[in-house]
Amino acid sequence: MELKGYQQKVITDLELYLEYIQEHKSLDLAFNKYWEDKIGPYNAFDGTGMEPYKNNVAKAANVCVKVPTAGGKTFIAVNALHTIFSAYDSSKPKAVIWLVPWSNLLQQTVANLSNPEHPYRQKLNSLFNHRVEVYEKENLLQGSNFNPTVVQDQLSIIVMNFASLRAKKKEDRKVFQENGQLESFVSQYANKEHLLTDTDETALINVIRSLNPVVVVDESHNAESDLSVDMLKNLNPSFILDLTATPKNNSNIVSLVPAIELKKENMVKLPVIVYNNHDKTEVINNALHLQRKLELLAKKQEEEGGKYIRPIVLFQAQPKTNDDNTTFEKLKEQLLALGIPEEQIKIKTANIDELKGIDLMSRESEVRYIITINALKEGWDCPFAYILASLADKSSSVDVEQILGRVLRQPYVQRHKSFQLNLSYVLTASAKFNETLQSIVQGLQASGFSEKDYRNRDVMTEEEKTTCVVDPVDQFLFPEKHEEQEAEETIDTNRISFNPNIEEDETPASTPVIDEIEAIAEEQNRELEKQIEEQSKQPVDENIFQEMGEKVKRYGMKENCRESATSIKLPQFFLNVIASDIFNTSEELLNRESLLKDFKLADEDTKIDFDQISSDLYKIDLEEAKKNEYRPSFTKIEDQIIKDPIAEYILAKPKENQIADITYQIMKIIGNMYPIADQEIQKYVSRILEGLNAEQLRDILVRKWSYTDKIKAKIRSLSDEYAEKRFNDLIKSRKIKVMSNWTLPEAIVPGNLGSSIGNSLYEREGSMNNFEEKVIMEIGTSSNVVFWHRNLERGKGFYINGFKANHYPDFILYTKSGKTILVETKGDHLDNTDSAAKCRLGNEWEKQAGHDFAYFMIFDQKEVDGAYTLDKAKELIKEM
Repeated sequence: MELKGYQQKVITDLELYLEYIQEHKSLDLAFNKYWEDKIGPYNAFDGTGMEPYKNNVAKAANVCVKVPTAGGKTFIAVNALHTIFSAYDSSKPKAVIWLVPWSNLLQQTVANLSNPEHPYRQKLNSLFNHRVEVYEKENLLQGSNFNPTVVQDQLSIIVMNFASLRAKKKEDRKVFQENGQLESFVSQYANKEHLLTDTDETALINVIRSLNPVVVVDESHNAESDLSVDMLKNLNPSFILDLTATPKNNSNIVSLVPAIELKKENMVKLPVIVYNNHDKTEVINNALHLQRKLELLAKKQEEEGGKYIRPIVLFQAQPKTNDDNTTFEKLKEQLLALGIPEEQIKIKTANIDELKGIDLMSRESEVRYIITINALKEGWDCPFAYILASLADKSSSVDVEQILGRVLRQPYVQRHKSFQLNLSYVLTASAKFNETLQSIVQGLQASGFSEKDYRNRDVMTEEEKTTCVVDPVDQFLFPEKHEEQEAEETIDTNRISFNPNIEEDETPASTPVIDEIEAIAEEQNRELEKQIEEQSKQPVDENIFQEMGEKVKRYGMKENCRESATSIKLPQFFLNVIASDIFNTSEELLNRESLLKDFKLADEDTKIDFDQISSDLYKIDLEEAKKNEYRPSFTKIEDQIIKDPIAEYILAKPKENQIADITYQIMKIIGNMYPIADQEIQKYVSRILEGLNAEQLRDILVRKWSYTDKIKAKIRSLSDEYAEKRFNDLIKSRKIKVMSNWTLPEAIVPGNLGSSIGNSLYEREGSMNNFEEKVIMEIGTSSNVVFWHRNLERGKGFYINGFKANHYPDFILYTKSGKTILVETKGDHLDNTDSAAKCRLGNEWEKQAGHDFAYFMIFDQKEVDGAYTLDKAKELIKEM
């Protein structure tokens, strides 16, 4: 199981924030600068920008990831653990407290993280060298396979619910009590500063505090109260990662996933089709018919090679004030009276759980109807749930926000052939339909979606709505009349046309409502596919900015430049690929992955000069700077071998095992070098280590970051050389060509702003260094230049794709003669192999793009092959 594109973006954002911490050496400054560079500084007056960092738990970095329901929060967290621990010194224990709000979610999380067949555990094993242990509170209290030695040598994930740390019940208070089973940890305490007052040093809470754990807070919107914040402080964490679809006011959002990304990846059944019926009887009748329709489509799809789906209806019963226990039972009796087999109906309420132990996605399960009130809240997943049928009284607004998210998850995370199986459905009969719709909007928002993600149809007449509005005074004076009206709201089984006993090969009679719902679904599905197609053309950042709304400050094109700017279509490199028709070819945007497809790193040379290793390398370590104020500081890793028991432990092993362990240590630091596969890198690193002697292996363990930098530089050099050769071969064989592809956006989000310089395309342009400003003031304001634009990086602007990682030139200029010029500026101190490669790529782009396009790499004074001095570039551009 690999990360989806938007999930990888979350991990990339987290990595970037950690880089900002390394650069700025301050959690709050790093966070504020991170967002300032993305969307501009925070402005309290107009609400633009990201609010400053909230120091919720003084000792810990505390960030939040906003992911809609069904977005794969757990899988993101699994991958994020590797990113976070890669920023820590390896001598620190890799301890994780994984907090969940409910017991059912706890059991689900423990099962998924423990099961060696589950993708979550498989990913953890891959990332942490199969040294992973998952614990529950009871395991720790008993000291079961939990001691200082194993904790030092593995990733330890302790799954707990919030209640376990709030010490309200006797069972929960054990976390804070003396525990002889954990005595072995006491001798390992560096000091006693972490001990809670009036709490024994052997108490589990103090052991956890000594580990300075990373805390993952699942559904973190449930943990905003003062009590919950105190609970987090009690854990003495070094890092807190919040996961939620609805961040609260005190959240430090470091990454957010736009809802459209889930739609593009077929993670969710959207939009929701909402149909307001005349009464409860119609709701039941239409729910039964719609389920039958969906199931027949699912069976047909499976016969044609699709996967097994058994659509399920969630009946939301409405509890009565004096008769709570019979409402759902009465509904079950009515369904049974229609001839529906009992094994197809299950009740799930606060007190009755007929779903326990049932795998609803199994072929063996017969369940098609689940009756609940609000018991199916967050943490209950069944992608086969398609229809939410609310049986609230007609005079009530329907309160569906608590369980709406339960019908949004898409089976098998794929688009289904029958469009009806790609959407979800809500059936109601409410005279207060507008309030019901508001409840649906709130439910969507609680799941991380918006009011754009539903479509509604209301067939209840105004007269019907008026007659069921209850006057409280009238109800008090004439209760008999209202009891009669209430009786009319009971289910009339004689009006239900659904026949559960129809033969499978018979075509069931449809209903006008089902036909109408199907027509609405078809139209909405068409609209959605069109929207996804348009959105897929936008960079992910732009979708994120749309999701953030008014927080993002945009700057539009100047009107006098609009006509010429919108006519420009910048070429990019495309690769000819074989289409599905073997006699035809098609084109796809060239990327490094296609160029390195046959690159075998494991076979490349391993000659690296390790003699000049720098010993002044630092790594993040969160520690106290001064009283009540914590910031990340940097600790020298030179000579840590004396203090590092892991190093001695590794060096005591046979050389083969030493190489395996040191390779693992280096792989953790190397991180993602996509598109080069981890397995290739691992084999290559092992080959390097095989050629080293015992003293060099010891030195690597002392200064592994310095050695890793050398290894990464060598890998980049080898892959760049291979990619450039492959690129040149494909150019020569006419397999690569340029095609017009990229257009300037109507508005930009530059983040930090640059100086106001004449002739700019947009109202304001992005920030520039001194040399960049000098270049654009001398060239961009030339009389033959219509406009210039500070090209944005990190997915916001135009890039030349080729053998180098995407090359974003600094400026785009447009001349009165219709020439588009790309300018890359380089200070004289930057004359290096990277600049030379970019220059070769830019010049090849110019050659392939044609007469109306040019590329200039500009140095101040230095003369570099293929590049220009500022004076020479100015002279040439003036003539264009």
